Amino acid sequence: MLLNILGETDLDDGVRLHIIKSDKFKTNLIGVYIKRPLLKEEATKNSMLSMLLNKGTEKYPSFFELNRKLEDLYGSILIADVMKRGEKHILQLKMQLPNSKYIDNKDILKEGLSILNGAINNPVIENGGFKRESFYQEKENLKEKIEGRINDKMKFAVERCAEKMCEDENYSIYEYGSLEELEKLEEKELYNYYQRILSTSPIDFFIVGNVEEEEVKGLFKEYMKFQREDIITIPRENIYKDISEVKEVEDNFNINQGKLTLGYRTNIPYDSDLYQSSILFSSILGGGPNSKLFKNVRERESLCYYIFSKIDKFKSIMLVSSGIEFENFQKTRDLIQEEVDSLKEGNFTEDDIEIAKKSIITSIKSLTDTPNILMDFLYSQILSDSLDDIENIISKIEAVNKESIMEAGKKFELDTIYFLNKEGEGRQ
Repeated sequence: MLLNILGETDLDDGVRLHIIKSDKFKTNLIGVYIKRPLLKEEATKNSMLSMLLNKGTEKYPSFFELNRKLEDLYGSILIADVMKRGEKHILQLKMQLPNSKYIDNKDILKEGLSILNGAINNPVIENGGFKRESFYQEKENLKEKIEGRINDKMKFAVERCAEKMCEDENYSIYEYGSLEELEKLEEKELYNYYQRILSTSPIDFFIVGNVEEEEVKGLFKEYMKFQREDIITIPRENIYKDISEVKEVEDNFNINQGKLTLGYRTNIPYDSDLYQSSILFSSILGGGPNSKLFKNVRERESLCYYIFSKIDKFKSIMLVSSGIEFENFQKTRDLIQEEVDSLKEGNFTEDDIEIAKKSIITSIKSLTDTPNILMDFLYSQILSDSLDDIENIISKIEAVNKESIMEAGKKFELDTIYFLNKEGEGRQ
């Protein structure tokens, strides 16, 4: 497989194009990432924009007309969403098109970029704001999305633990915003906000596919033009915090299974020499069926239905999540803490390390399996100012040893214990 990252091209002030040439896929995937700080007053607006920008353009002013045009382009797809990366909030649009090498339309990339430009620079506007009918329809859809986050109890518990853990930090802001901010939002205000972020935000374009570099550069320069002002600088997350007392937080809902999550500060930034060792520590602890938590807490003690740990690269926190019977709260909590402490003391083998390395390396290699995952990975590398490619990352994982894993683990500090309990029950 050919995978050639052809570097970056400046299209405008703070607007960069990244071309990834690959013969693995029969489609071209174009991605647009508009970077903003994660702020209470912006998160809901960004989420609303993600729900409006792919619903119509000036040329194709309805969702039906836009999608009929995309369907005519061999079933092309245009989606939009937001994502939270540490304390950065990313508004993203992605367009998937067939590669012109495999169809009878040599101008399909040009047509796709014209539509994408329309979605970004010429959305449907009415009386100085987003089209009222579409705005209020998507406002209701976003309300349902925010209210519906409780439906995925496992994800909700992990997010709530992180939010309570970082409640005085911007990381606590939910990626889709809040009902409070949504209620206040109006269509003209949102459009004015969009004009401002379009002119001041760092913007990254990606294209992944079997493309020719000079042709792609020319097309992007022709179709992707912006009115730019002073480009904002977004500060890096603060990852260090003194912990004087472990927080214990409980939410109560009408549920059938308790969700216990423990939040740890790793105190290890992503550019530290110990970062890969911290990833190994988490993997040995709760990275899969060979992990300590799975074997000892789930299998040996039969205390939980599932259990895993994961690290947030940008905020440098580790979250240990489990689904348990309500009466097993105390015993499970204690045993998780014992397993963490045991790893810190070096109670793991070279086999444990090798199994964890193989698992992590397999996951890293799979990043190239789909253009969407590959693109998100490459953008995360940009966010962390990293020049490491996949081979370098694998080399760093392979170089980790037991001593560095213990050194990393000893920096981990328990910050928050979160329990999603059933209504009317206290902790057992």
